[in-house]
Amino acid sequence: MNSRRSFLSFAAALPAFAKPAAKSGPIINDLEAKLARKDFRNISLDDLPTPAMVLDLDAFDYNLKKMADHCKRTGIDLRGHVKIHKSPEVSKRQVALGAIGVCCATIAECELMVNHGIKGVLFTCQPTGMNKIKRVAALSKHEPTFMTAVDDPIIARQLQEAAAAAGTRVNVVVDVYAGLVRQGCPPGNFALKLAQQVDSSKNLKLMGLMAYSGMASHTKTFEKRKQRSQEDLAGMLETHEMCKKSGLPVAIKTGGSTGTYNIDVGSLTELQAGSYIFMDTLYIHVGGQGDDAVYHDFKPALTVLSTVVSKQRDGLASIDAGNKAMLKPTDAVKGRPDVTIDNQGAEYGLLKWKDGDRDYKVGDKVEIYPSNLDTSTNVYDRYYVAKNDQIVDVWPIMDRAGAPQR
Repeated sequence: MNSRRSFLSFAAALPAFAKPAAKSGPIINDLEAKLARKDFRNISLDDLPTPAMVLDLDAFDYNLKKMADHCKRTGIDLRGHVKIHKSPEVSKRQVALGAIGVCCATIAECELMVNHGIKGVLFTCQPTGMNKIKRVAALSKHEPTFMTAVDDPIIARQLQEAAAAAGTRVNVVVDVYAGLVRQGCPPGNFALKLAQQVDSSKNLKLMGLMAYSGMASHTKTFEKRKQRSQEDLAGMLETHEMCKKSGLPVAIKTGGSTGTYNIDVGSLTELQAGSYIFMDTLYIHVGGQGDDAVYHDFKPALTVLSTVVSKQRDGLASIDAGNKAMLKPTDAVKGRPDVTIDNQGAEYGLLKWKDGDRDYKVGDKVEIYPSNLDTSTNVYDRYYVAKNDQIVDVWPIMDRAGAPQR
């Protein structure tokens, strides 16, 4: 028997599971079918694939309302940062409660928000490279309330050229250094000249100044955070006075954070706070007004749901949330402050504890508060919105579809 005939005979004898499957559409299980229909009846945390992001709706709503009430009471505007959540559903709820718009760290986030009808979008990262500059011009033409930040005369000139070519006008805030070395032009004469350049450019419109005191946001204890924020914003405030004396239109002073939301009233006209909607373990420990140890102002609302996949040793259990799920040793287990966390690999994490009366079993679900909201959100495709243990909605992240279940 020749080799080809031998291969054909062998292939014919293979069991059915080893033969190539017939082409078909994607496999949609019962859970995905229900979610697609927005039918959330009888779907609980136990039904979810893990790891998964779960949003506690009651805590989330509490956080939204508390910030909205603060802004109304003090007269400061809110332009919440999208980088925390990357979800139009979240932004729409902020705007519904009075936010004047949103901030975005990437041009893709800006496009997502504008495409979902959000107005008052501010691109807080100076657009560099012709790809981003042209996209900023296109967004400005599509949505007149869109704004971008600049800290360099070269970029301001390139923006002017791109806006002229597109037949539009780009709203601009001048980004002034406020203690965070990654971005921001020197305050004083340099910032003044840049603001004058923007104001004199035919296709640019000067809106005001931006100053993000990123180092202040996580400074521990309220008094030290207040001092740091005031020091960091001093240069921008001086620049603002210089601009006003020069007759420049600088109505906007934008910046701030969750950590300084109740500090920057009077210095800023609007807040770029973002983390307050979910909170994380790092923010919780910066301390609040009246408590240097714990920041109680907002409730932790976001967890990563995981499952115990192995339990063979006392005081140790492996879960299915690992490096790819952005598990960190600084994360915290919901309801179990006695449990510590370690990384085990790409798909595994480790829980460690000493209380033998509170053991874990294989198959147990474990909710984990993340350490860094930005990076955690970045690796998931959806939020499962929960009221107690019941799922009531699903919100896409960055409009991603992704794998239906992990």
